Amino acid sequence: MARAWKYGDNVDTDVIIPARYLVTGDPAALGRHCLENLDPQFLQEKTDGDVLVGGRNFGCGSSREHAPLAIKGAGVSCVIAESFARIFFRNAINIGLRVYESPAAARGIQMGDEIEVDEAQSAILNRTRGERYEIVPLPPFVQEIVAAGGLMAKLRQELARGGAAS
Repeated sequence: MARAWKYGDNVDTDVIIPARYLVTGDPAALGRHCLENLDPQFLQEKTDGDVLVGGRNFGCGSSREHAPLAIKGAGVSCVIAESFARIFFRNAINIGLRVYESPAAARGIQMGDEIEVDEAQSAILNRTRGERYEIVPLPPFVQEIVAAGGLMAKLRQELARGGAAS
């Protein structure tokens, strides 16, 4: 079970991680500043495994991968949104951050709700409200990349097995 931290539309990469912290690529260091200008309470009250919920166009703005790294470094288990900026979505997959598109969940989940993601059923369960939302399932090869911890980790696994990435 995870607590939801809900934000609106167009949460951009500069809000996720302010540019002044882009001097490092260390997820833990970036995570200490994740969303600090948007919601100072997030860093004070979040716990590992919590979930970010956004509206439309989550992760818009610059193409830097620091934004999903900061989210992952903050201990967030996944991001649920109505839609994602395409580059943010791909960067999240590449670093192994789980991202789920679900317009119904983005509208239905409220700040502080207790939720659970059931990937096997392609659903998000809102335990607080007793609701179930469908998620757009990721293709199997993308699920494998995320499960491996990101693209580079997936490639290392494939190379260690002596084969090419599938």
